[in-house]
Amino acid sequence: MDDVVIRAEKLSKAYDIRHSVQVNRYSTIQETLLSLPKKLFGKHQTTERFWALKEVSFEVRRGDRVGIIGRNGAGKSTLLKLLTKITEPTSGQAIINGRVASLLEVGTGFHPELTGRENIFMNGAILGMSRAEIRKKFDEIVAFAEVEKFIDTPVKRYSSGMYVRLAFAVAAHLEPEILLVDEVLAVGDAHFQKKCLGKMEDVSKNEERTVLFVSHNMPMISSLCETCILLHEGRILRMGATSEVIQAYYSKGIASDGSVDFTKDGRAHGDETARILHARMTNEEGGIVTESLINRSVIIEMEYEITLSEAKVSPNFLFYTSEGVCAFMSSDVSIDPKSDLKKEKGIYRAKCILPANFLNQDTYYIGLALTTPMTQKVHFYEKEVLQLNVVDPLDNVETRGQIPVRIPGVVRPLLRWECEKIS
Repeated sequence: MDDVVIRAEKLSKAYDIRHSVQVNRYSTIQETLLSLPKKLFGKHQTTERFWALKEVSFEVRRGDRVGIIGRNGAGKSTLLKLLTKITEPTSGQAIINGRVASLLEVGTGFHPELTGRENIFMNGAILGMSRAEIRKKFDEIVAFAEVEKFIDTPVKRYSSGMYVRLAFAVAAHLEPEILLVDEVLAVGDAHFQKKCLGKMEDVSKNEERTVLFVSHNMPMISSLCETCILLHEGRILRMGATSEVIQAYYSKGIASDGSVDFTKDGRAHGDETARILHARMTNEEGGIVTESLINRSVIIEMEYEITLSEAKVSPNFLFYTSEGVCAFMSSDVSIDPKSDLKKEKGIYRAKCILPANFLNQDTYYIGLALTTPMTQKVHFYEKEVLQLNVVDPLDNVETRGQIPVRIPGVVRPLLRWECEKIS
């Protein structure tokens, strides 16, 4: 019996991106009026074809746990949308054998006006389950999601964390043969992420369900997935054992660079309140960097757009070690309780100066977030957006004095010492 449940055959997806062409920046009123019909009918537009996915072929068998990794714009989310039939391929085909439950974005699959209870039954019906079958799973779903007090509240009033907890619980417990999960779990707390990983591993091992998991969190990928697919610029760069693929991700230098443009893939990275546009790392002279000596400062920049007036949005940077441990988080939130975080609509640039002689020698992965602190609302979060190599050669007297061995610790600040003879 053929136990292949997902077969992608030269799967491709292209988008046509339109660009406006400005012929003359300084036009007279007469020229503007004469050119209006051309503008209305698209005469001053050019179209560029962007391939989000290009001839991707692979097979996944029943019970496999497969990780999908790659940089922003590599085609990860596009691949899952093709597999779930949310969008149609430009060419090629995806053959799916089994019921699919997907968790791609916060809000996917839920009707905001319905209560949590009603959404559970609606999703079960979509999967082809009877009401009796859904009732058997109902209590288990609610307990796993930890939303007992709010199960009869419309989900539009849920926090993003509650939304994701219930959405995952529904997807994992209503017995689909294939579970597709995108980076959406990142908005949950560490406790719930651990529960989710345990549940996905359990349904794979004990119930032979197939799991495809997209994430930038390499420790989570390593913990859950036996095999991994590395996507780069819409193509499969490598597929195989998870440890080998992750090593290729880092060693080939594609994990990140010093500048990321979130707008080039044509989709919004954020929500109706705020979205990320660009991120970069520079030295004090303004040059893009991916590597820095320990005694040199680095500037982290983030450009974002606020689309809702008087939104209380705060930019955040999170620094992770090469082992996936969060070293620290920093944001622009003032400790002054009287400060007003309200911002008007517009595009903002946030800068964070990472001082010299602070981080120890290591490879650090920098995550970005846009949040509303008081409500803990997450508008955007992505881990490992930027990669910074902090270097400190053993023979560098300037940075390490007379210490000839690696100095332990995540941080290595240059602190002030005073020593004196007292007897």
